[in-house]
Amino acid sequence: MPEVFAICTGLPKPFNGAEMSAIDKRPVEGPVTIRSFGIEGDMVADTKHHGGPDMAVHLYPHDHYAEWDAWLGGHDLLSAPAAFGENLMVDGLAEDGVHIGDRFRLGEALLEISQPRQPCWKIEHRFGRKGMVARIVKRHNCGWYFRVLEEGSAKAGDMLQRVETGHDQWTVARLFASLYDPAERADRGQLEEIANLERLCVPWREKARKALES
Repeated sequence: MPEVFAICTGLPKPFNGAEMSAIDKRPVEGPVTIRSFGIEGDMVADTKHHGGPDMAVHLYPHDHYAEWDAWLGGHDLLSAPAAFGENLMVDGLAEDGVHIGDRFRLGEALLEISQPRQPCWKIEHRFGRKGMVARIVKRHNCGWYFRVLEEGSAKAGDMLQRVETGHDQWTVARLFASLYDPAERADRGQLEEIANLERLCVPWREKARKALES
């Protein structure tokens, strides 16, 4: 059972000229309250593409940091928590080992995996390196979001305990690859499955439906 060794929050700050972002998150001391809209004290700048109940809590696997460090040739951001703007810092969980709809108990809160994280240019701008998004697409190391089924308090040092498996044929890695990796693009049967995954957030289900119509 993996331990959450940091819970991180951030507020919008200038990021790229007039652009604002809350990707720069820092560890919180002591208990925090996890609400349906996210962790108290955490905000998003781009409310069109981020935030909302299906993107309440973000986890990017800390297991990937060593490979990123090697690929980047070292980077100061990787020596601190939340290099990728994640809320939860955890070892021992990765995209090929969790499923859409898996439910986890964290402190008093109950979380459910709602979707993979779609990588964007802000990751490359934050690290000052092109090619990171393409590498995420190829390796499927995208991270994921949780929705909050039960609100409650949690703190660093609590365990992230899986209490229920969701759509057991659809790991986060497989779902992400099926819709984003040209080398593993879903066929019509798989797209129909994705469009009907009850615990997958609506925008990703709609993406599968649109692909069926194209």
